[in-house]
Amino acid sequence: MTDSGKKVCLGVVAGAHGVRGLVKVKPFTAEPQSVAAYGPVETKDGTRRFRIEMAGMGKGVVICRLEGVTDRDRAEALRGTELYVPRERLPAAEEAGSWYCADLVGLEAIGTDGRSCGRVVAVQNFGAGDLLEIGQAGRASVFLPFTASNVPLVEPEAGRIVIDPPAGLFEDDGHD
Repeated sequence: MTDSGKKVCLGVVAGAHGVRGLVKVKPFTAEPQSVAAYGPVETKDGTRRFRIEMAGMGKGVVICRLEGVTDRDRAEALRGTELYVPRERLPAAEEAGSWYCADLVGLEAIGTDGRSCGRVVAVQNFGAGDLLEIGQAGRASVFLPFTASNVPLVEPEAGRIVIDPPAGLFEDDGHD
């Protein structure tokens, strides 16, 4: 599976900082200051692109300057905007058995019994930990907590993950 076309979210604009257009970015990078280390960032849909420069650190946020954002109103209007870079700009995962969440999207989810349970369509985090969103043909997606017991094997190079979901999570409930 190629990384071409995949994007990785480095952080989200948490609000304005001061009156000169600086923004507070909640980083999703291992090192907070790395949010500005991989070149220009863009919105999820790719319609807006910004050169980004780190201007300082705050409590749980990185203070950044985004090209073209010159006042508080423009900075505040970006609140909630996720900032992405193409996957290929990021370094390879350093440790064996490590990967970026974007590397998991598209992988086939195989049960420990060998049956296909669908494909990973997203890795979500609503605040209580990572969830794999697994899409199934003709059915609603299923959210599986991304834990070692639920996902004992991740093999991006083989195009699959092995899952051991709680009983009934992928069973047909008889309703359409």
